[in-house]
Amino acid sequence: MADYITKEGMIRLQKKVQALQEERPKVLEQIQTAREMGDLSENAEYQAAKEKQRNIDRELNYLNTKLLTLKVIDPDTLSKDAVRFGAYVHILELSTGNTLKYRLVGIDEVYDRDDDILHVSIASPLGKAMVGKKCDEQFIVKAPKGDISFKILKIE
Repeated sequence: MADYITKEGMIRLQKKVQALQEERPKVLEQIQTAREMGDLSENAEYQAAKEKQRNIDRELNYLNTKLLTLKVIDPDTLSKDAVRFGAYVHILELSTGNTLKYRLVGIDEVYDRDDDILHVSIASPLGKAMVGKKCDEQFIVKAPKGDISFKILKIE
């Protein structure tokens, strides 16, 4: 099953891959320079550069594999009559009166963002509970501290 991602999220992931691909040759040069210093068993620069290379390779492998399974969804093509993927949703926590604004996104872009809007994964308990709800509709999220009731105020 494909994971969903917004166009903006996909662009950020692709830029991250590009940055890692550009960094990798520099690290390989650091390894070569450190190797020329002699004894590799006690060469801290060499060990650090090799570790950095392993981390870059691991991250590139993960991201390239992930990019193959991600499906870009354009939220502009989806109906705005109910909460859908990519929607900006204003909700009211009924017990506290707090209003919150979230963007419903894929799991790969919850923490990797460049805006001040709170992102919530479509796979999270809150995200799952919101999907399909309409304005003025209430919903409950089962949380460790107990059930929390919300109301949809606005969908963008």
